[in-house]
Amino acid sequence: MNRVMYKKAISLLLLLVCSTTLIVGAQERFPVPAAGPNQLFYLQRTANTNTIICELNYNNNVLNTEEPVQVYWIRYTEKGQKEELNFVQKKFAYGIKSTLISQDKYELNFVSYKKFPMLLMKGPNNRYNVYGTINQKQAIINRIFVKINGGSFWAPNVEYVEIKGVDPSNGKEVTERRKI
Repeated sequence: MNRVMYKKAISLLLLLVCSTTLIVGAQERFPVPAAGPNQLFYLQRTANTNTIICELNYNNNVLNTEEPVQVYWIRYTEKGQKEELNFVQKKFAYGIKSTLISQDKYELNFVSYKKFPMLLMKGPNNRYNVYGTINQKQAIINRIFVKINGGSFWAPNVEYVEIKGVDPSNGKEVTERRKI
């Protein structure tokens, strides 16, 4: 490889390393919500640090079978307060549709993206978890990050979705980044 090609290759490699570090660094600077006893997972996006929380929806200590998952915001860019999703957010973006499959087992889908089915079910510890496929294996989902680059409210340009969770067989963290 001649000297000019070598310099270009090194420059490109440095650019890739730096941009990857910036993307990872941006995610690391996002707040981590305090996990309440009913929290299943949370979702963050590049737009701002406001965070979507998905948690079990109990009424008088009984899981609401019609709507087992409650979805709401933590508005970090304001006062860090809890806020319900508005109608458009719930019906077209961040709401979760649930279907009862069997006792204590539900299929879940975000209303905006049905290609990533999740399962809400009790694990071996008799506690509900949300399971999804990460790296072709079932894992307990604990975080979803959506990288958006432009677009519009109704048609955002989603570069990728990063799903983090725990492998239930060994307790190790697993991560998958998917292009959408």
